[in-house]
Amino acid sequence: MKIALLSRNKKLYSSRRLIEAAEERGHEVQVIDVLRAYMNIASHKPSIHYKGEDINDVDAVIPRIGASVTAYGAAVLRQFEMMGVFPLNESVALTRSRDKLRSLQLLSRKGIGLPVTVYASKPDDVKDMIAMVGGPPLVIKLLEGTQGIGVVLAETHKSAESIIQGFMGINASILVQEYIKESKGADIRCFVIGGKVVASMKRQGPEGEFRSNVHRGGSATPIKITPEERSTAVRAAKIMGLNVAGVDLLRSNHGPVVMEVNSSPGLEAIESATGKDIAGLIIEYIEKNKKFGKTATRGKG
Repeated sequence: MKIALLSRNKKLYSSRRLIEAAEERGHEVQVIDVLRAYMNIASHKPSIHYKGEDINDVDAVIPRIGASVTAYGAAVLRQFEMMGVFPLNESVALTRSRDKLRSLQLLSRKGIGLPVTVYASKPDDVKDMIAMVGGPPLVIKLLEGTQGIGVVLAETHKSAESIIQGFMGINASILVQEYIKESKGADIRCFVIGGKVVASMKRQGPEGEFRSNVHRGGSATPIKITPEERSTAVRAAKIMGLNVAGVDLLRSNHGPVVMEVNSSPGLEAIESATGKDIAGLIIEYIEKNKKFGKTATRGKG
């Protein structure tokens, strides 16, 4: 099987592991920098070109597309889909999950547990918005932030108002969320493949840090999740339409709440914490489902 890996850096851990796992199983992998690929939008024979060559005879495509290049990366992925190539995650699911507001609205509509969240651009009444999430402490997020960047904890009314007004000053759209105190700076990453949680880890922020992202210095350890947490993670991935997803949960007093559904979850922390061959499981999933049109989890919205 010939697999196209959409990655801007084949030396990154996740890309390396996927290449290794595929090659160990006898597959050929071509790494494509999406920003250097270009497309022929033809009615009868759509094609993708890379480094002056026509990319053809590809059986499956794995998108490892960074948030900063989502739009163009999704277009390249969509072109592969038009050519009849099996996508690990479909382009529509990728763009859906990358839109934080849209994904929260879809999860909310299906009854998934979420932190109380307010979306704003230029609110007329900042005090009312703060009250809607239960007052401080509260979390303020840039709509476009990733890996904990653009996420701020406001511990007082004054600091919350100042931060919100500051973001408004740069015309940034923001999410204001309740702060789940009982999570104590920890979250749970559930790795979902094909409608099953194949691994889970607890990510704990360092002392004095409420963000649990490993990129921010957090630690990762394996954790046994509850049936409710498992069901929530699987449902969240399905609602997004993702075959492979990293679903981030918090343990709250009223059950698990979803913070984010990641369409290109990193492999290093989860493999290191659990000792599981996640890359191998991803390739196995492709082997079983690569028939065109068999992307099992098609979300709506």
